[in-house]
Amino acid sequence: MRKIFCLAVALLLLGCSSMAPAPKERVFFIEPADGATVSSPFTVKFGVEGMQVRPSGEPVPGTGHHHLLINLASHPTGEVIPADEKHIHFGKGQTEAQVKLAPGEYTLTMQFADGLHKSYGPAMSQSIRVTVK
Repeated sequence: MRKIFCLAVALLLLGCSSMAPAPKERVFFIEPADGATVSSPFTVKFGVEGMQVRPSGEPVPGTGHHHLLINLASHPTGEVIPADEKHIHFGKGQTEAQVKLAPGEYTLTMQFADGLHKSYGPAMSQSIRVTVK
């Protein structure tokens, strides 16, 4: 009986060790690529893994929406992201948009935030550089 119990435990442990790990939460730019040269207006496409995109309004655990920060770094965790020409909100749950910028070099930072626009912090942001011709 003890051998059967040990075999069952071993099989259970073996099965658990082959389970895929939970996906890591992250955001990323699908488009444009880091270092791209673009013409204005250009398309920005946002990606997210480990969380769901949901319109702003109420905070729901595991969800949020995108913000595009122009020439700014990510916001600290819990800080509300303002709405102005350098902080573009996608509170309807958009995952892509047309962005119009004057010619020049830019740092674009994607920041994911909860339903109340509170930042998920640097771990849920990504920055790229683009040149607008």
